[in-house]
Amino acid sequence: MSQSNGILKVSTIDHITIVSSDFERSREFYVGLLGMEEVIRPSFSFPGRWFRSGETMIHLNPRSPEAGDPGWDSGASDPPRGPHIAFRVEDAADAAARLQAAGVKIEFGPRSRPDGAVQFYIRDPDGHLIEVCDLP
Repeated sequence: MSQSNGILKVSTIDHITIVSSDFERSREFYVGLLGMEEVIRPSFSFPGRWFRSGETMIHLNPRSPEAGDPGWDSGASDPPRGPHIAFRVEDAADAAARLQAAGVKIEFGPRSRPDGAVQFYIRDPDGHLIEVCDLP
């Protein structure tokens, strides 16, 4: 059993916030393609949308001077090594085939990781890199 030496012990990632240029396109991607559920968002003083699958939450904020522009263009020569969100699915190869049939471009993969899991990468409507993987 490993021991934590940190001041805090993080139990899980609560949410990831991304900036969206079009809430409806983003909703179609996260709900319609990835099967997440749109959930009620607290009444903040600015617009936004929240999506959930299990304990995983995505918070969308609109493009604005306060939130900045959408996308993560890190300039990486191997984008999967740069900023991305990873979602686990039951069968990544099957998920890739279904997304391709729905017209989604696969950016990288599917490929097997050294541990035997399969992974592939797509982009959301604002260019955020999304990894989809399964367990080995």
